[in-house]
Amino acid sequence: MNKLFNFKHFKGDLFGGITAGIVALPLALAFGVSSGLGPSAGLYGAIFVSFFAALFGGTNTQISGPTAPMTAVSMVVTAGIIATFDGDLSKALPVILTVFLLAGLIQVGLGLLGLGKYIKYIPYPVVSGFMTAIGVIILVTQILPSVGYYPEEDSELVNQYESQAKEIILKKILKDEVKENVLVVDDFRKTITKASEITPDQIMKESQTLASKEASGVIGSIKVLPRALQNINWLELLLALGTILIIYGFKRITTKIPSTLVALLVVSGVAIGFGLEYRPIEEIPSGLPIPNLAIFTGFSLGNITPYIFTALTLALLGAIDSLLTSVVADNMTKTKHKPNKELIGQGIGNSIGAIFGGIPGAGATIRTVVNINAGGKTRLSGMVAGILLLIILLALGPIASRIPAAVLAGILITVGFGVMDYKGLKAIPKMPKPEVIIMLVVLVLSSVWNLVYAVGIGLVIASLMFMKKIGDLTAKRSDVKSLSNEKTWKDDNDFPKELKEKVFIKHIKGPLFFGSTSDFQQLIKQIPETATTIIIRMGRMQYIDQSGLLLLLLFLVFV
Repeated sequence: MNKLFNFKHFKGDLFGGITAGIVALPLALAFGVSSGLGPSAGLYGAIFVSFFAALFGGTNTQISGPTAPMTAVSMVVTAGIIATFDGDLSKALPVILTVFLLAGLIQVGLGLLGLGKYIKYIPYPVVSGFMTAIGVIILVTQILPSVGYYPEEDSELVNQYESQAKEIILKKILKDEVKENVLVVDDFRKTITKASEITPDQIMKESQTLASKEASGVIGSIKVLPRALQNINWLELLLALGTILIIYGFKRITTKIPSTLVALLVVSGVAIGFGLEYRPIEEIPSGLPIPNLAIFTGFSLGNITPYIFTALTLALLGAIDSLLTSVVADNMTKTKHKPNKELIGQGIGNSIGAIFGGIPGAGATIRTVVNINAGGKTRLSGMVAGILLLIILLALGPIASRIPAAVLAGILITVGFGVMDYKGLKAIPKMPKPEVIIMLVVLVLSSVWNLVYAVGIGLVIASLMFMKKIGDLTAKRSDVKSLSNEKTWKDDNDFPKELKEKVFIKHIKGPLFFGSTSDFQQLIKQIPETATTIIIRMGRMQYIDQSGLLLLLLFLVFV
């Protein structure tokens, strides 16, 4: 146990964990709100991911918890599943948490299979485009709460969806009756009775769900932005702006105290102390987190199947996020992390966090740096951070529930600016065009369409471009296109002159794989009619795959 935790660094780990936990608190609350599951989900995720990822992980000083990229994907998952369940979060929650649990289990699987070392092969343009898109999504979607506009509370907007809401409710009635086997062509009396029992409150609730759904995401937020600007709540806007100014301004005074925490305490203190009529965040439940057993009791493969790729994306994103942070920690501490063990730790943390209702997380760079600078040296620091957040939950939950929603919106806006990859954006004029295309495709598709699909499309395009480039380079190096520049090898010089017209010699000087096989086919046309014997020299061919082997066999058959 002493070797595992190394208690001689306990003081540094204690201070590092406490400092990192304080930094994590406002971000955990903000990320929870942004995810759509509420501040408690962010806090639960920070508690369990931080503790268990540190306990089982492979990076001693890593602090884990909800991060901007993971939260952005979680937001997409949450919104999509809630829409499937007609806006009912209570019904959708078990399915949402099951997807999070599956992502954690996939991470554990990746670690057990030893795939951690392959994460580094994901192209930079894909990662850069994705990170910048995360920033765009957070910025645009937080404009509405920062000005105090909530689409479901805009009666004029909600009324526009009344007829659509009635149609949806009627469809539900018909669907239920089909399931119950009571709907017959000759008798619609039950259907008519149920339709007549629809209340105005039901119609209003469905209309609010539709309005909220239509205003979600980047496109939805932009659509309702004119209405939001016409209905600004100036108090909420001042609270958000005050938060942003303190976060950026306090950093100029000192970086020893987290500016996000200062902004949270100061602006919330002013709002509460002066009795301002602001909008608070959702209530944070008091007491210990309780496992959501509906994940297991209500499990349905049909509900999860459409989101398997989404869970895989979450797992891979968390893996990339965590391992990049591990590299930062290595550089600062002059140590070497264990990538596969780190993935197992992250997976266990996300799995347990999901069971208790938390959003998924990953290694958090800023919190890890804060931990190291404050003296953290072993995994105890990450566990201390999780325990501190649990104590805050138990002791200050009711007080934290009074935090203004606009304050968290302001914090998220600064996170949105901070998460963008400015280095990648500045490099666009100097980057190769194919890489610029990949970056922009991922950026645009992630921002306005679907984060998960955008990453998949970006990876496919990057892979195809890479294969094309390597195939061209390999073909050029292997000289399979032309004999004009063919150079003899040293041991070819003594070849009998009288046999040169009868023997065709071809050198392969590079790998023969599926990307270069089309050029290899040109060999048949290069063989002179006088040749009766063919020698293919492969002494400098480092690698041949199944496609290359098959083509070589076909070549020998046809000649």
